Amino acid sequence: MKHHITYPNLPQRILKARDSLMSHFRPILNHFGVTEQQWRILRALDEHGQLEPRELCDMCQISSPSMAGILSRMEEVELIERDGIPGDQRRVIVHLSRKGTRLLSKIGPLIDKQYAYLEQACGKQIFTDLFAVLDKFIDLKNRPVKQVDLP
Repeated sequence: MKHHITYPNLPQRILKARDSLMSHFRPILNHFGVTEQQWRILRALDEHGQLEPRELCDMCQISSPSMAGILSRMEEVELIERDGIPGDQRRVIVHLSRKGTRLLSKIGPLIDKQYAYLEQACGKQIFTDLFAVLDKFIDLKNRPVKQVDLP
């Protein structure tokens, strides 16, 4: 007898919501020649100043091998700079370059304006509630949640 899962496919819904949301921002990113992955990195560096690649991987949800290539391309086009950490030749710190900072100052107001339009379309309370709910789901990895026994 076939089992029908009763819960909606939440991960798939979240992915669809992400794609729908990004459809409002992709035209801005495309206009400036920035990929979504590059944008996530630029945003993280804008918010945190400087980060190690492993921290960027975690924040931006990008695998380490992909991150290495993306950072190399971003460094080639002078959006970021990488500096060694004194005393540890294996580690580097990544930060925005002047060009990256200038690009963010052009894109940032457009991103903020688009968020305002989305907030107008959905309502401020929906935005507030959505951030709170997403934070709770993100925090599940830090809380004990019972796991099913596998056969």
